[in-house]
Amino acid sequence: QVQLVESGGGSVQPGGSLRLSCAASGYSYSNLGLGWFRQGPGKEREGVAAIDDDGVTKYEESVKGRFTISKDNAKNIIYLQMNSLKPEDTAMYYCAAGGTWYPTLDPANYSYWGQGTQVTVSS
Repeated sequence: QVQLVESGGGSVQPGGSLRLSCAASGYSYSNLGLGWFRQGPGKEREGVAAIDDDGVTKYEESVKGRFTISKDNAKNIIYLQMNSLKPEDTAMYYCAAGGTWYPTLDPANYSYWGQGTQVTVSS
């Protein structure tokens, strides 16, 4: 059974940083794609960052230059380093696995999801 568990969320002031982690069991991160998604209040879930099996990445436009997705295949953990956070980044963040062989921000392409970790950016 595949299980994804996120951690690292919290409250931070604008301009601050957080690093989210997602640990997997029952699934090898060396296979297929991985991604981070978020869903704010009253909004649809949107793709934030994705990484494929070769380490090629893709980012949603508003986070480019601020967020970095990475993975540690040996530890089966993926990370999302978030810098220069803004209030509009406030959302529940989810990791997902089982994407396509290319990095994709479309949630329909992912088979496995974590339970989410809350990120709140506020002064």
